[in-house]
Amino acid sequence: MNIQPLLDALGIQEDAARALADALRTQIEELHGRLREVETHLEHLTITRKTVTALTDRIPAQASSPDLPEHPDYPRILTVFNEATGPLRARDVCQALDHELLPKNIEGTRAKLKRLVKLDILTEVDVGSFTRKQ
Repeated sequence: MNIQPLLDALGIQEDAARALADALRTQIEELHGRLREVETHLEHLTITRKTVTALTDRIPAQASSPDLPEHPDYPRILTVFNEATGPLRARDVCQALDHELLPKNIEGTRAKLKRLVKLDILTEVDVGSFTRKQ
């Protein structure tokens, strides 16, 4: 009986299995490299999250803009109060916003200031005199 064809077939299968094993080893090495890169990136993200979380404890709380009514004057009013050294009246705020000092503008601004008091962003220290909540 001639076993040479059988040995040749086994040799072909061994060569194919070796080639496949080599290709898989190469893929595994590439995947290990990519895995190391991703793990390093994940480590950096974790460190960044810890740093940002630690820093947020040091940042003073501010009124978030979603709490503000949707009118362009509200952020500008808060800017005026952030720069102010003391209490302001509606007339002062109107002037700072470059609105004409007409009764309707002053009353509109006063209404906005009262609304900011209701939202707990400003405080009315005296009648008609407002300041930023501490």
